[in-house]
Amino acid sequence: MSDDAPGGQADAMRMLEDAGAVLTGHFQYASGRHGDTYIEKFRLLEKPRVTEALCGRIAEHFRPVEPEIVVGPTTGGILLAHETAKHLGDGINAYFAERADTGGRYIGRGFAVEPGQRILVVDDVLTTGGSVQDTLDAVTAAGGQPVGVGLVVDRTNGATSFGNLDLFACLAINVASYDPADCPLCDAGVELTIT
Repeated sequence: MSDDAPGGQADAMRMLEDAGAVLTGHFQYASGRHGDTYIEKFRLLEKPRVTEALCGRIAEHFRPVEPEIVVGPTTGGILLAHETAKHLGDGINAYFAERADTGGRYIGRGFAVEPGQRILVVDDVLTTGGSVQDTLDAVTAAGGQPVGVGLVVDRTNGATSFGNLDLFACLAINVASYDPADCPLCDAGVELTIT
């Protein structure tokens, strides 16, 4: 599939831009680093048709590995897990991994994972990979077998991996980030927005 064909990277970027999810300016990310591009996942998640279309792409990519459950980290991952499971078909459950008081994540709320069940992990925007790794750990701790990681946006442009798991992103981009002490946007006096 060409990059700008329906379902390609350029098409995904257009969908995110049309949803108002791609912001430009001067941002401080959750990591404390600065950059000029921010993906506002909640602008995506407030658009059901865009969320539906992108989750459909994730489901189609992972259909051959036959996931039995889809799990996403709280908060945005709840919607993505639900929508992706819906695209995978009847009998596929959607769970979420919530934050534990002691760090990491766990699968609770009475969600049942049978030993060895094939589980697809989904998330909105991959930045450092921490939420995804915590979710994978929660899946494994619950007895499940992770079969892949599906993302709406991979901000690391493929630089982050999770062992030998297949990682698919509707959009993979490289967003430069800077230590605040070396930020050219700070040097230029561009107003900072803390995300």
